[in-house]
Amino acid sequence: MTMVVNPGKRDRLWRSVVIATPYLWLLLFFLVPFAIVLKISFADPLVAQPPFTAFFDWSADAGKRVLATLDNYRFLLEDKLYLVSYLKSIKIALISTGLCLLLGFPMAYAIALTPYPWRNLLLLLVILPFWTSFLLRVYAWMVMLGKQGLINNLLLSVGVIDEPLQMLYTDGAVYLGIVYTYVPFMILPLYATLEKLDLDLHEAAADLGARPLQVFRDVTLPLAMPGIIAGCLLVFIPALGEYVIPALLGGLDSLMIGRTLYDEFFVNRDWPLASAVAVVLLLILILPIMLFQRLQQEPEA
Repeated sequence: MTMVVNPGKRDRLWRSVVIATPYLWLLLFFLVPFAIVLKISFADPLVAQPPFTAFFDWSADAGKRVLATLDNYRFLLEDKLYLVSYLKSIKIALISTGLCLLLGFPMAYAIALTPYPWRNLLLLLVILPFWTSFLLRVYAWMVMLGKQGLINNLLLSVGVIDEPLQMLYTDGAVYLGIVYTYVPFMILPLYATLEKLDLDLHEAAADLGARPLQVFRDVTLPLAMPGIIAGCLLVFIPALGEYVIPALLGGLDSLMIGRTLYDEFFVNRDWPLASAVAVVLLLILILPIMLFQRLQQEPEA
């Protein structure tokens, strides 16, 4: 006996599967790990395996008890190290995002105005660094920024400086590394938005007497705002929790929260405190995402 499946029912089933797949992905690889980290953040550290107390206490006399403490979050407020790390990370991430925007916008706009045979080549040059290991690119900057590196040798040879400059292990090196690494994440969403611009709007604004700066401010910039917001989020979010670049290019003053988080997990082995640091960091990252969603919903309202 052959079973005939209703095409409408099959389409609804397939649509439900397609919709449920990303939610299942988020549940398994985001919500469940976050719940585990959140649970550990309310525990006490132990010199054991695992290095934290259990969330539930199963005793024969008292029964099932919840063992939770807010000491880890209280310690974050009391110790200035973590506040300094958060503020330093936010500062570096914001400045780096602004620099990426200043560099990425004209580059994306120029690519969007380039004819197609050359446009594909320019896009290839933008994504070409991704073909090389991220760690190797950071090490390359360490070699170039060193006192005996390429940049110092070039400046000495042309007589700009008399002695090598201290460029490595500074905040400037951290900014350079982050901007170099994440500027493609700014260019690509900007290009995707700018290539859809109708250039006839620019001509119409010019015919009405608008100057080039006014055309950019009143026409180009508002239409490019979705790409600007998406690019800023793609740069700010990973830059805020960056660990490798500050650790290799930055000095002792370049203490970002990613390095603090690593030290708490693997050096101090204080997993509850490290989990509390990670939870607060995640809450800081959620704020710009919520702001982006609100900005997207405002035009529709």
